[in-house]
Amino acid sequence: MAVAELGVVVLDCPDPRALAGFYSEVLGGSVEDQGEWVDLKLPGGQALAFQEAPGFVPPKWPAPDHSQQFHLDLTVQDLDAAEKAVLELGAKPLDTEDRSRSFRVYADPAGHPFCLCAC
Repeated sequence: MAVAELGVVVLDCPDPRALAGFYSEVLGGSVEDQGEWVDLKLPGGQALAFQEAPGFVPPKWPAPDHSQQFHLDLTVQDLDAAEKAVLELGAKPLDTEDRSRSFRVYADPAGHPFCLCAC
C-alpha cells in the first residue's frame, strides 16, 4: 500500500514565469501564475511547478562530483525537429553530438538538464 501520491514536480529557478513559459511552449498546457510559484497544467492532467529560488545555482552536466539533482525525459516523435524547436525557445545543448542515440541532453533556460527521447 502506498503512503503517498505524487502531486507535482517542482523546479527551483530564478524566474518562475519565464521557465513555465519555456516548458509551456515545449509541452503545451496552461500557465497559472501565483507570484513566487507558477503552475503549468499539462494536457492529460500532469503538472509541473516552478518556484522562485533567490541564489539559484544550476546543476552541472556532466559532473560526477556535482549531482545533477534530477532531469526530465521528454518523449518526441522527431528528435531533429524537437531539437530545433527547443533551441529556438532558449535551450542549450549539453550532450547532443552522438546522433545515433535515441536521446539528446539539453539545459532549459534556468540550467536544468532535460532529455529529448525518441523512445
